[in-house]
Amino acid sequence: MRILETVAELQRLADAERAAGRRIALVPTMGALHPGHLSLVKEARERADRVWVSIFVNPTQFDDPKDLSDYPRTLDADLAACELAGVDVVFRPGVEEMCPGDGRTTVAVAELCEPLCGRSRPGHFRGVTTIVSKLLLAAKPHVAVFGEKDYQQLAVIRRMVRDLGFGVDIVGVPTLRESDGLAMSSRNANLDPEARRQAVALVRALDAAEAAVISGETDRDALLARARAEIARAPLARIDYAELCDPDSLAAAPVRLTAPALLALAVFFEPGDPDAGSRVRLIDNRVLPVARERGGLSA
Repeated sequence: MRILETVAELQRLADAERAAGRRIALVPTMGALHPGHLSLVKEARERADRVWVSIFVNPTQFDDPKDLSDYPRTLDADLAACELAGVDVVFRPGVEEMCPGDGRTTVAVAELCEPLCGRSRPGHFRGVTTIVSKLLLAAKPHVAVFGEKDYQQLAVIRRMVRDLGFGVDIVGVPTLRESDGLAMSSRNANLDPEARRQAVALVRALDAAEAAVISGETDRDALLARARAEIARAPLARIDYAELCDPDSLAAAPVRLTAPALLALAVFFEPGDPDAGSRVRLIDNRVLPVARERGGLSA
């Protein structure tokens, strides 16, 4: 496994691999790798001859300096996991390599960036799309693989790649979950034991809303009330947002649902011990199978 640190050397390798007729798959990450990330690596391996993983904690996508400083960094373990998973190249650039102090150019996607995390974290997606653009230009992959847990991010990147003509196939991989249903996330490592126990409120909220839809409920506010009630059962939880949206446009769902709708959640969990750490923000989502027509659920 090779470890590269500069855009120039990664581009040279990409040119050589492409000239040899080999397909490249890129898995962009911010490190603190867990089995969910490794499921992306597995998907990448099935789609390309070479699998490259980038590890870069992107400072431009954090709106809170404390959140950036608290983000887990486990480089040695990440490199070992990549080698064990058969990754061919790890790209681990420094901040100055990806975010030069004299940089003046950013990439932004209108509309899709505005609701949900875009509203609660101003500038977040501009930071994401700018750095992902740089990674795609550096690695020159044929395919890039992302997790569906970050549903809005995946939608934004797909739109960016289409609009700017990157010529990269963007693949989404279903969320991998812990045994109790909590979505795997690097941020889970920052939960203290009590907050971790209560964090399953997110998946309970998704389950409750889905069960209501299957039972015939289509009232948007009623479904959101079901989800919020489950989260409220966790004393350490503070809702950032709980919204129902169109799965494609991310526009707010109508008052009466007539088609599948994305239930998107973002919840802060305070530490069970106030002296033990900081609050942790978790996200999760599910497309609810609302029937398009009377008489049954969508496929």
